[in-house]
Amino acid sequence: METNRPYRIAVLGNPNCGKTSIFNLLTGLQQKVGNFPGVTVERKSGALTGLPAGHGIELIDFPGTYSFYPNSADERLVVQTLVNPGDPDYPDAVLYVADATRLETHLLLFTQVKDAGFPMVLALNMSDVAAAQGLVIDAERLSRKLDTPVLPVSGRSGEGIAALRNALLALETRHADHVVVETAFYRLSPEETRVARELQPVLPGLGLYQRLLCAHHVQWLPGLSTDTREKITGIVERNGFRDIALQISETMHRYDVFNPIVEAAVQKVEEKPSALTEKLDNLLTHRIAGPLIFFGLMLLLFQSIFTWAAYPMDAIESAIAVAGEWVRSAMAPGWFPDLLVDGLLAGLGGVLVFIPQIALLFFFVGLLDEVGYMARAAFMFDRIMQAFGLNGRSVVALISGGACAIPAIMSTRTISNWKERLLTILVTPFISCSARIPVYTVLIAFAVPPERVLGVFQLQGLAFMLLYLLGIAAALLAAFVLKYVLKSGDSSFLMLELPPYRPPLMRNVWMAVWEKVRSFTLEAGKIILLISMVLWALSSYGPRQAMQAAAEKAVRLAEAGQLPEAEAAALSASLKMEASYAGHVGRLIEPVIRPLGFDWKIGIALITSFAAREVFVGAMATIYSVSDADDTLRVQERMAKERNPLTGELVYGPPTAWALLLFYVFAMQCMSTMAVVRRETLSWKWPFIQFLFMTGLAYLSAWLVQVAF
Repeated sequence: METNRPYRIAVLGNPNCGKTSIFNLLTGLQQKVGNFPGVTVERKSGALTGLPAGHGIELIDFPGTYSFYPNSADERLVVQTLVNPGDPDYPDAVLYVADATRLETHLLLFTQVKDAGFPMVLALNMSDVAAAQGLVIDAERLSRKLDTPVLPVSGRSGEGIAALRNALLALETRHADHVVVETAFYRLSPEETRVARELQPVLPGLGLYQRLLCAHHVQWLPGLSTDTREKITGIVERNGFRDIALQISETMHRYDVFNPIVEAAVQKVEEKPSALTEKLDNLLTHRIAGPLIFFGLMLLLFQSIFTWAAYPMDAIESAIAVAGEWVRSAMAPGWFPDLLVDGLLAGLGGVLVFIPQIALLFFFVGLLDEVGYMARAAFMFDRIMQAFGLNGRSVVALISGGACAIPAIMSTRTISNWKERLLTILVTPFISCSARIPVYTVLIAFAVPPERVLGVFQLQGLAFMLLYLLGIAAALLAAFVLKYVLKSGDSSFLMLELPPYRPPLMRNVWMAVWEKVRSFTLEAGKIILLISMVLWALSSYGPRQAMQAAAEKAVRLAEAGQLPEAEAAALSASLKMEASYAGHVGRLIEPVIRPLGFDWKIGIALITSFAAREVFVGAMATIYSVSDADDTLRVQERMAKERNPLTGELVYGPPTAWALLLFYVFAMQCMSTMAVVRRETLSWKWPFIQFLFMTGLAYLSAWLVQVAF
């Protein structure tokens, strides 16, 4: 182990074993989130807390994995790391987390990691749940048979975490490192032994089982030189290595070895009926009732986003307005206070005011995932997704797209079939993300009256859900068309473990909400604040002669019309806006968007919002705070007063509002999404195609709205 870094322990386990809960308890908030080097799989690392002075342990939370014979890009990452000592994340030891209620299925990967030669600690998570189910686990006997420290823990209550921390500290204290070992749980066949031993000169420093894994996965292991890859391939082909048959044989052999160990160490002293779980599954996954319940939950989610968040949103708006008034009163008039109020605070308000809605979205999705419902949703919709060229796992990505398309697209790595994964990547941006919530919230007020239906549902909330349903429909229809365009001979299947229903662990939910909201605010905030200040500058300044002519014209018109001071100031601001650099850019693109009912101001917002959808609101706040003397008015109220200078009609009437809404439903979300699509597909061809058909559909839909009205 390198002496200039902390002792590194990988946290491994099957999906749904509660690994993340244990990781959160051991590291607290001392975590870093990023990507594993060279790939886009999310990487969480954190320092183990509560250690004595002079000790340092870094925990790395790897993606959930079923075995060393993976079916997805996330699972491949684990194998790629554990057979490559040169990998930056190659661990010194492994903390393996297993579900104590499902040991008979969760120890396959454990035995493989053990045979790879890593020092290990086995944490039996959900031991409290196992006890409630009448399971008695002899941890000492299990430890002797597995030759590994075994500790019962609970990610829910925190029971056993102190003992687990001490066990990990013991590994670091004695500097337990990876050693080259013979396999303990799997006896290699003569064919496997021969290949593994022939690979020793090619792969020095790797254990017997690690070399066998390289033989199995040589086609996609990174970090191998061309010469090394050719040598491995030659040895494999010369020995007639039966890849798939040997994987199956090994898996079955491992189950035969560890199942008797589990049976001897786990006793069931009390039979607990599972009637409630069966009844819930019969209802929640029913072919008719299941989808109805799912859409009912989604309706509740959207209603809460639109109505419950109103109170904190009003408080944030008021705080921003008060801050703006204080800045103007505390500073002498000039360009700097204008920049702070009309640029900085206007853009900041356009971000902060929507945090309550985004937090609610992540909170409800996190709750559904914690109780085990999201896995049922994937299972329930698999057959439907297959009809559109997708699979059940696509539902998880599509639903995640309701938060942000970027992590949703990255989550498609769990889809092993290339065609289904590509289709999911291409259509996921149709799902309305949380960044579109600000746009929908502002524009729905102009398109739909604030009335109630049946005394319960708010009409604007129903319109909000309609926009999401339109995005879902567009995603499915696009996938249906593209499945006939893209050709692939691969077949696929859904392999998914349905976790037991459990009360949500609120610590995990709140941490997820905090991480996502913080990321949204900081990342979007940088873009929005920068663009808001640029917009302020573009809106406040322009060619000197044009700006002077606008000011003189405003004076003449005000004197001729004997306008009050406030109206004269508004007229002057409006004319200066049109003469500014922003006005020139807007006028340049106005002929293209005029058929949609959009003016040059909307055009500016459309262009800037390609950086991030939520910039639309910040752009409007900046533009209209400059062109209106009453700076304390909300952007919605200011937009409601905007009139077409030629016709005198309100700019943001129902036709324009609905045209804008549909444009934002169907248009490509942002530059960051395109970058992620390029990274996931390793080609600019697909994001370019994606941008063309999404923007084309958005333009056509907005134009049809104007024609219909």
